[in-house]
Amino acid sequence: MPLRVLITGAAGFVGSFMVKNVIENTDWDVIGLERLSYSGSLDRLPKTNRYKSILHNLQSEINDHVAAEIGHVDYIIHIAANSHVDRSIENPLQFVMDNVVGTCNILNFARKFPNLIKFVYFSTDEVFGPAPPGVSYDEDARYNSTNPYSASKAGGEELAVAFRNTYKTPVVITHTMNIYGETQHPEKYIPKCINMIKNGETVQIHSNSDRTKAGSRFYIYAGDVAEGIMFLLKHGELEKYNIVGKSEIDNYELAQTIATALGKELKYEFVDFHSSRPGHDLRYALSGEKMEKMGWVPKSELVDKLKVMI
Repeated sequence: MPLRVLITGAAGFVGSFMVKNVIENTDWDVIGLERLSYSGSLDRLPKTNRYKSILHNLQSEINDHVAAEIGHVDYIIHIAANSHVDRSIENPLQFVMDNVVGTCNILNFARKFPNLIKFVYFSTDEVFGPAPPGVSYDEDARYNSTNPYSASKAGGEELAVAFRNTYKTPVVITHTMNIYGETQHPEKYIPKCINMIKNGETVQIHSNSDRTKAGSRFYIYAGDVAEGIMFLLKHGELEKYNIVGKSEIDNYELAQTIATALGKELKYEFVDFHSSRPGHDLRYALSGEKMEKMGWVPKSELVDKLKVMI
């Protein structure tokens, strides 16, 4: 019998890449748990009898009926989350319900499987807060959440650790930086830039208070994230791991790269978002040294994947 993996948020952007990776590289069966919010779409998913979609909102417990539909699972990959900083600032309780309560409900469900091989909790670099120049946080750095989104992800992460300690749930935690790729929701920075530059609009670029330095990130392709998780399912211990992009790029350079790929002029302005809208951090950075020593590094080049997205 093939192994069975449950992926929460499978119809979401990152979840769909995870589903495709499992289908293409294993003989496992995949069960997707979805609520199909504004950012989810079944059109992202492969058409195969090895994939089964189940509708359920994780703000509610997984009841006996839904559990029977899911059946036995060997792995759980918990990707489902509310992930937009602006939305979390406007409605923090929604993020607590989705990212903390929802995580508790899927962890409770995992306790039904005493032989569960691994439970992956998909966390974020933002739990560590802004990184000063030259600093890259390792897996065990202290939390310093600066917005309700990152706080809710830190809360879910601590629940995952608690379930590992209390119930021996085989939890693996990943921290991932800014993810990009095809089918990403247009509210996110890269697809938003593509659309605005294509239409000749002015791109607002998050900068410091002097409006002289753009914010920066280590962007990583969604396919690389899925490969990193698969690597950890096979080789990872019950620990925390950073899945990190190849190199740092500031958001002005990124917008200019997109404009060049489009053959368009970049119209832009630097905007000090943080002073007017606290919770937007100028720089995030993680150390990828731990996974690199294990033999995993991302493969994709940003420029190549941007051209595919465009």
